[in-house]
Amino acid sequence: MRLVQVLVPEGTRAQVIESLDQQGVDYALFEEVGRGDFEAMVQFPVPPSGVEPILDRLREAGVREGAYTIVLPTETVVSQRLAALVDRFPGLRISREELIARANDLAPANSTFFAFLVLSTIIATTGLLLDSAATIIGAMVVAPLMGPAISASVGAVLNDKPMRARGVRLQLTGLIAAILTAAIMGWLLQRTVLIPPDLDILSIPQITERTSPNFLSLFLALGSGLAGAISIMRGSGSTLVGVAIAVALIPPAATSGLGIAFGLPGTAIAAGVLVVVNLLAINLSALVLFYASGFRPVDTVDGESIRRAVAARIVVIATGIAVLSLVLATVTVATYHTQTFEQQTQAELQAAFDEADIEGVELVDVTVDYEPVDVLLGNEPEVNVLVGIPRDFPTPPDLAQRFDDELTERLEQDVFVQIGFLEAEFSEREPPEPPLDEFWTVFAVSGGPTD
Repeated sequence: MRLVQVLVPEGTRAQVIESLDQQGVDYALFEEVGRGDFEAMVQFPVPPSGVEPILDRLREAGVREGAYTIVLPTETVVSQRLAALVDRFPGLRISREELIARANDLAPANSTFFAFLVLSTIIATTGLLLDSAATIIGAMVVAPLMGPAISASVGAVLNDKPMRARGVRLQLTGLIAAILTAAIMGWLLQRTVLIPPDLDILSIPQITERTSPNFLSLFLALGSGLAGAISIMRGSGSTLVGVAIAVALIPPAATSGLGIAFGLPGTAIAAGVLVVVNLLAINLSALVLFYASGFRPVDTVDGESIRRAVAARIVVIATGIAVLSLVLATVTVATYHTQTFEQQTQAELQAAFDEADIEGVELVDVTVDYEPVDVLLGNEPEVNVLVGIPRDFPTPPDLAQRFDDELTERLEQDVFVQIGFLEAEFSEREPPEPPLDEFWTVFAVSGGPTD
């Protein structure tokens, strides 16, 4: 429930009372003894969904923006007439006025916004380098990106140009600042003893996850934007939802910055594309939901032009997502191809060893070095095979090439096969299946064994 207090301008008292009576609202009227611009104050309880239609009617009665209107949340209302109020104003969404106030509150002052943004980026960059999901999630609690995303969508739907412009500006400059912060931090860390001098950031799973974006990333962003809009409209869980929005933006922005710092343009571009796609998806989903929920500007005289303006923004954002989604689609297909190839390769080699059934010879391990970028560049996959053999067992002179020919024929794709033989020695009492750490001689053969 809400308690609405309205200062009634001079000369409009009768119209205001008549409007409330027509809407069946229970109210209390007090004489105004303050400034001479007002002659009374009226207050009344109403469900959240009833605030907007009642205030619209009061504006028609003469209560314009020059008056004071206060909307207060109430914890408890005790009255048998409460059910009638709820039936008269069904629905759960808040009023336009409350939406504007919450959007403004979520977008803090510039100094506060950038302070929290830089700190969250530093924490997230640390979490990426440590491969710590918990640290990254902690950084998302600090990130203030939900406010600008929501205020930009609210400003677009309600035709509030200053709010929309500030929301867009904070999002763009904020994410650029996040990328630069991560880049500077990565550059500085390389000149310290805090990270190894030869660190390969692409070997860190938390970073690799942000350098191979696919359509699942788009669902995360769309869901985050919808959740943010719902939490604002329903007034619940906005802080936790803000974490989801930040997860879609800050970690890939930090990854892009690290790509710049470590001289990996492919990493910087891939993560940057993910940032832009997620940003557009969050704004699109929030904009669509706010408009579909019935939020409109106070002045709805030219409703058709407002509808066209919102539709145009939706088309522009959707077009941007569609264009960038070509990158996501390409990566998704390439990832599926590499994973399928790896599974098929392992299955084919295991089947070949099972069919041979040579005593003492076993397939120890198969790894496939084949990434989505290799698919895009046309590089052939590299198959690394480890074979366990008994001591003094002769090694086939052309096994690598035979595997190469067999896999090329069955998988219909050129491959490069590298075989390593692991020689083990067992006691005479019981020859167990040898684990990897019992092999004492290791040598690699590329394209076939060497003498």
